[in-house]
Amino acid sequence: MVHVLSSRTLLHPTDPERSRHFYGEVLGLEIYREFGTGPQRGTVYFLGGGYLEVSGSADSPPAPGLQLWIQVPDVAAAHKEITARGAEILREPKKEPWGLIEMWAADPDGVRIAIVEVPPDHPIRYRPGM
Repeated sequence: MVHVLSSRTLLHPTDPERSRHFYGEVLGLEIYREFGTGPQRGTVYFLGGGYLEVSGSADSPPAPGLQLWIQVPDVAAAHKEITARGAEILREPKKEPWGLIEMWAADPDGVRIAIVEVPPDHPIRYRPGM
């Protein structure tokens, strides 16, 4: 087994400045660190227990099927906040059959982002007998 000390998702957007604006200003993610200078600089954002690094650029959008899953304490509040900041909402918040409250947004390159609230009684938080 490999001993993992840290990890992050690397995203090479088609327009780095536009994506930095989206993740930093629209979604409001906090910056963990930045490196380099100019338009090709890298920005690493906190993602709860992980990180999202926006760096470099690509000629085409990231791989189809790439999705991010972000847990928040209140999906309704997150919806109101990011909608006011101009986020593209793919699906309004709703409770799923599996018990999570989810909404879907997209970044400027079309990367789908699940923004999820885990209710207090959901099995992710609660395990009978523990």
